Amino acid sequence: MAVFVMSSILDRLRGKKPATKEPEEPDVPVWPGGFSDWTWTAVLFLFLTTALVQGFEIPTGSMEGTLLIGDRLLVNKQTYAPADPISRVLLPYRDPQRGDIIVFRFPLDLNQAYVKRVIGVPGDRIHLEERQLFLNGSPVDEPYRSNRLSGADPYRDNFPRYMEMSSTPLAARALEMHRKYVHNGELVVPEGYYFAMGDNRDNSLDSRYWGLVPRDNIIGKPLIVYWSYGYPYTESLNERILDKTIRWGRMLRIVSTFPTGSDIAPGGKR
Repeated sequence: MAVFVMSSILDRLRGKKPATKEPEEPDVPVWPGGFSDWTWTAVLFLFLTTALVQGFEIPTGSMEGTLLIGDRLLVNKQTYAPADPISRVLLPYRDPQRGDIIVFRFPLDLNQAYVKRVIGVPGDRIHLEERQLFLNGSPVDEPYRSNRLSGADPYRDNFPRYMEMSSTPLAARALEMHRKYVHNGELVVPEGYYFAMGDNRDNSLDSRYWGLVPRDNIIGKPLIVYWSYGYPYTESLNERILDKTIRWGRMLRIVSTFPTGSDIAPGGKR
């Protein structure tokens, strides 16, 4: 100890700084590039929550009977073709099928996301006759469909035969769809597009009114209802109580277990 003290005094007299022990570096795992484990965890979490799944809330009653206003979904963005070329190779994907519930960018406003059910895929021939769906010439049983309005609408219920009698103004894309793809009273779905409708068939603005869904607009397929709250109705049909009611029975329900039409054969039969 005395030797160390004397050495320190001599060093000071000579103008040298006393020897000190260098502080040890903290034992923190570091990845290449200087990023810590926490940084990479955050990056991975961000990737998983933006590239693989996405949250979506049901805003309207167009899918009532299957999905309700206030249902919050996790949407699998990798079910269908991913956007980037690397994911297309590494991750399995498939094309949308009849009966699939899809979330997609609304063709008239790409900032909005819609949820509907795929009714027709490329090559299908579609028409409605008194609300009955015909696919490729055969009637289709639709267990998911609900018709909640008693009034008739010639265009809505007999699509596409009564275009001039539509009770709702048709978008230019819908008019173009009629002009290009309606033959002999049937809509023929072109390549690269899908025909989609809401399950609440009487209260859904869908492909009948604004046209076909481009393949590139499809975001993904709903996985589960992770949260759900409702607005109970009063005796007046459209007057809602402000208090939200949590629907505990819908929590963590897998959307694929809801009634679907995915087993509809090309001929339209189940």
